[in-house]
Amino acid sequence: MNSSTARTESETRDVTLVEAVNMALQWEMAHDDSVVVLGEDIATNGGVFRATAGLKEQFGFKRVMDTPLAENLIAGTAIGMATQGLKPVAEFQFMGFIYSGMEQIISHASRMRNRTRGRLHCPLVYRAPFGGGIHAPEHHSESTEALFAHIPGLRVVIPSSPQRAYGQLLAAIRNPDPVIFLEPKRIYRAVTQSVENNGEAIPLDTCFTLREGSDVTLISWGASMLETLQAADVLSEQSVSAEVIDVGTISPLDRETLLCSVSKTGRAVIVHEACRNGGVGAEVAASIAEGAYLELKAPVARVTGYDTVMPYYRNEQAYLPQVDDIVEAARRVIAL
Repeated sequence: MNSSTARTESETRDVTLVEAVNMALQWEMAHDDSVVVLGEDIATNGGVFRATAGLKEQFGFKRVMDTPLAENLIAGTAIGMATQGLKPVAEFQFMGFIYSGMEQIISHASRMRNRTRGRLHCPLVYRAPFGGGIHAPEHHSESTEALFAHIPGLRVVIPSSPQRAYGQLLAAIRNPDPVIFLEPKRIYRAVTQSVENNGEAIPLDTCFTLREGSDVTLISWGASMLETLQAADVLSEQSVSAEVIDVGTISPLDRETLLCSVSKTGRAVIVHEACRNGGVGAEVAASIAEGAYLELKAPVARVTGYDTVMPYYRNEQAYLPQVDDIVEAARRVIAL
């Protein structure tokens, strides 16, 4: 505990998702000297989206470190730090830049505990803005979370609101194993919520039921939660009661909450902006088919991006799942 910098009482503020990320980093760094932050332009400039703004001024350059433009170096350095008593939070500027670091993440970070039979572990967080919808160029709009969900030893966490970003990031930093923390940049500043800066973490590995319903279960995560909740409002106006589930942690998957909801409603629509083939939605659908087959009243539906590279900004709205797409899928499964 660093008593000189730790705050002794909490405060409540209305913040955006990216501000909640900054708030969580600040809290944990103030209360745990082993937490360090590193990445490209994250110190002096505060990061591309200013998620780390002000941290260097508060904690100094030894704990908030600008790195070279070398994602493999960032990933590998974080592993070395984590095995030697630190808790690094490493930022990749965009998810599309993470691939050159995947050798370190998949072959070493995810396997460290198993390789050393528990002698070493990797308490680190890899942060990355992900997803489309901000008119970005190529490699800046990736939604490839399924790549990491497939890797044993990695947790994959995706917040969808300021409150969950704050609580889930605190939990991720405190987790003794590596966490891929994907931040939906399309809603970085789209929603403001009241967040109490009290250091209270939200449990990982769990889904969140955001809305109770009886006719159909809508399942999503990340930025697509925005359209999913809007679709539930539209369906309500059409006398359809939709239950809304935010998956929150896509690996490991909280199947119990999903199966409980679908067993009640008998129908499910899964929404994600990643491409359809091999997406996390397929794993969710398989889990429902295996665990709630007798309760299903209709086949599970998926509303997803296309099996193409995310298009440039003129066409990205045609790629991203829209409210009407979700409503149509829900009406279709209800009609069966």
